[in-house]
Amino acid sequence: MPIGSLGRSKSGRHRDAEEPQQAETSHDEELTSYLAALAPDADNETTASGFGSAQVYQLRLQLMANEQLKELAAERQTSPQALATEWVMQRLEWEARQRGH
Repeated sequence: MPIGSLGRSKSGRHRDAEEPQQAETSHDEELTSYLAALAPDADNETTASGFGSAQVYQLRLQLMANEQLKELAAERQTSPQALATEWVMQRLEWEARQRGH
């Protein structure tokens, strides 16, 4: 594959540069849809108020732990991400109580 063909049209201009308004709108809609799908089914006020200041962490689990997390999440009718987040929040709350905060 020629190097010049990556992300560029035959005219040499970047594809997004040809229709910036449409590409930006499409990207925003995709991002909004993606974020809505990831958000836990919780009170909208809670989700909206905490989401803007949230930090994203990547979690790597061994295959068996990952499968167990998926199974437990399915039993609870939630996503593995939401269940892991809930557990981390519970643990942080417990740790804070242990430290007397």
